[in-house]
Amino acid sequence: MAGNLLARSVHDLSAAAWFGGSLMGAVGLNGAAADAKDPKERTRLAALGWGKWAPVQAAAFGAHVIGGVGLILGNKGRVAGQKGALANTTIKSAVTVAGMGLSLYAGILGKKVGELADEGAKGATEPSAASSPELAKAQKQLRIVQWALPVVSGVVIVLGAQQGEQQRPTNVLSGLAKRR
Repeated sequence: MAGNLLARSVHDLSAAAWFGGSLMGAVGLNGAAADAKDPKERTRLAALGWGKWAPVQAAAFGAHVIGGVGLILGNKGRVAGQKGALANTTIKSAVTVAGMGLSLYAGILGKKVGELADEGAKGATEPSAASSPELAKAQKQLRIVQWALPVVSGVVIVLGAQQGEQQRPTNVLSGLAKRR
């Protein structure tokens, strides 16, 4: 019981960090950076802030994987035997891996935007009329990816909630009965 509680706590807290950090960055950090008076500071400050967040996010991903593996091992019989449990676990794992890939891509784009910060921009992900095509393209892609991250991490949290509901005793019993 204590091992499962620890695994679930690490798993859920790390997903919450991923969701909250990505949403706060897209809304708060990018929004604050867009208010900088110097257009060159807008992209530079946002890139610095996201760069400071990156190690925390990487640690959250690692913790999420460790907690997820712990939950799968602790529930392997139920995952294999209860209708819907394996499908949820498979989908949630695929969405998590896709989200990690999106996060990595956001980091690559953010680094590019940071390197081009001297051009100046309207905001962290909004090019100005004077922005080079390279900066404008990176910013436009980054805007999409940064807004996709809270959606993807939110889906992971919802799928985790569904897994929790599947573990209610009545759902386990009916799921096992339907499987046979």
